[in-house]
Amino acid sequence: MSGLLDVIGSALGGDLQQQLGQQIGADNQKTSQAIQAALPMLLSGLNHNASKPEGAADLLGALQRDHDGSLLDNLGGLLGGNINGAAADGAGILQHVLGDRQDTAAHTVAKQTGLNAAQAAQMLTALAPVVMSALGRMQRSQGLDANGLSSLLKDEHAATTEAQPGLMSLASKLFQHEGGAEGLMKEIGSLLGGGAKS
Repeated sequence: MSGLLDVIGSALGGDLQQQLGQQIGADNQKTSQAIQAALPMLLSGLNHNASKPEGAADLLGALQRDHDGSLLDNLGGLLGGNINGAAADGAGILQHVLGDRQDTAAHTVAKQTGLNAAQAAQMLTALAPVVMSALGRMQRSQGLDANGLSSLLKDEHAATTEAQPGLMSLASKLFQHEGGAEGLMKEIGSLLGGGAKS
């Protein structure tokens, strides 16, 4: 069975990735790198929230209300400019998923890819509805309740950590660090070190 990030990756084919790059003003290589860096941030946020029973219940309610998976069949419309409510939806989703860690997540994606922070934030905003739509489709197809949703995200997080340990380590630190955003950015900066692309 395909995992969540596999479903999203399949949905974001070459043409759609190019559209997304045009939207944020980045070439194809940086766009691809940004997608690969941003998705673990969103997955970590969802897993963190769903690890608590009330968080899992809230997420299930949001999926059942607003994210049935149909967006995946019209990503061209989302990324092609027909996004009247999409940017607002993406911003709202990010607020729920990342909370006050949004800026830190954007800076982490930027450091990984060479985008600026504003482009990275745009990427996170654009991907948030896509991730929720893919998760909503999986929730429906598997008939998951809140506990099942929590288990799915835990398994996805573990599998992605095994496949992309570096990126997932950075993403997980968003939700482990208690020293505030400034301390977290210093820690992430030291982890990225000279390997960060500029």
